[in-house]
Amino acid sequence: MIQPIQSRRLYEEMAYGSFPIANSYWRTTIALPTHSPLDAPTYCDSVIIGAGYTGLNTALALAKAGQNVVVLDAQQPGWGASGRNGGFCCLGGASLSLRRMLGRFGLSAAQEFLQTTRHAVDHVASLLETYSISADRHSHGETLMAHSAASKKEMQNEIEDLRKLLGVQATFLPKEELAEHGLCSKEFHGALTVPIGFAINPMKYVIGLAQAVLQSGVRIYGESPVTNITQDYQGRHELTTPNGTVSAQNLIIATNGYSSETVPAWLAGRVLPVQSSILVTRQLSPQELADQGWTSRQMCYDSRKLLHYFRLLPDNRMLFGLRGSCRSTQAAHNATKTRARQDFDRMFPAWTHVETSHYWSGLVAIARNLTPFAGPVPGMNQTWGAMCYHGNGVAMGSYAGALLASQILGHGPKTPTLMTQPLRRFELGRWRRLILPLIFGWYEIRDRVW
Repeated sequence: MIQPIQSRRLYEEMAYGSFPIANSYWRTTIALPTHSPLDAPTYCDSVIIGAGYTGLNTALALAKAGQNVVVLDAQQPGWGASGRNGGFCCLGGASLSLRRMLGRFGLSAAQEFLQTTRHAVDHVASLLETYSISADRHSHGETLMAHSAASKKEMQNEIEDLRKLLGVQATFLPKEELAEHGLCSKEFHGALTVPIGFAINPMKYVIGLAQAVLQSGVRIYGESPVTNITQDYQGRHELTTPNGTVSAQNLIIATNGYSSETVPAWLAGRVLPVQSSILVTRQLSPQELADQGWTSRQMCYDSRKLLHYFRLLPDNRMLFGLRGSCRSTQAAHNATKTRARQDFDRMFPAWTHVETSHYWSGLVAIARNLTPFAGPVPGMNQTWGAMCYHGNGVAMGSYAGALLASQILGHGPKTPTLMTQPLRRFELGRWRRLILPLIFGWYEIRDRVW
């Protein structure tokens, strides 16, 4: 069966070029190896499109089981979300509230998924240790900061749910105790810390992971976008790139927010990329840290729907992220940078004089189901996909790759039922990005009044 490919993606071309990451801090922290393009016909057991956390984890597990594996990326490992995110390795992956998850899937399926999010964090920790990946790990769990009195009350109610459903004892700090824990900002009304997870340098992780994958015998080809997919009479997948071809029994799609609408055609209308932007300051002096009263290295995020996420890096730079624009143009990029700086100055007024040395943006993937996907691709033989981690891809994106390998091999950890639900199409199809201004506008109003 032939599937003609005419590459079409949802955002303006700038989103898929070098401009959004030209000033990324992570790219200055480690040498970035270059993987040559595929330049000849090649054969393998499994071919993977996408050299981020998901694709590389799938490749590693399949290779350890004895498979011959090829990974193709349109750019280079870590070029997409895996090398430009905030580095929060924590619970999460779905955009459903716990209440909605219980109502839609039931107690058993919800608990199964929640336990999987915990396994995902442990999975990344194991990779860092097993392969001696030095990724600047810090933070004891994650801390949710209440942006309002109402969110503080709801946060306190979550403690018992976390204990019952996940076996985790979270701790709450009232507003008057934040300063003594190095979390001083008049913006916040309290803080809930869940003692699972840690922060990392995401680029160091993905580059170290790619090195482990290479050492396992996997072939990684960069600058090799897939331009056509066919299946021969034996059912083998034939993938065409500008300078070479791959023939494989198994096909794995791991392109997440950088997916095309047409590679394969099944993806059309099923993934909604949303921009996220990050600024990083210059190094802060001990006096500047004391002036603000923010000395904690906890990875934090606030309780807004249009959330902010932030953490003090090991070298005393402050990282600060937020949801970005609905467009990918230079004007939109600059406007979001201005907004990010305004929010930063409001939350940390003692640092209004501190220069922002780095700023960049990227795409995260949202599913219409609001749950991550890791499973067989409907209507395509011997094809699997994993994507849509809703801004929590460090842990869940990594573990989803391992789960796909388990499905292909027929042994290993079980994929939660919640994650195998086929991705639904968004109602507006190729025009679905038009709903983002409406959603963001509603969230902004809600964040102000709640």
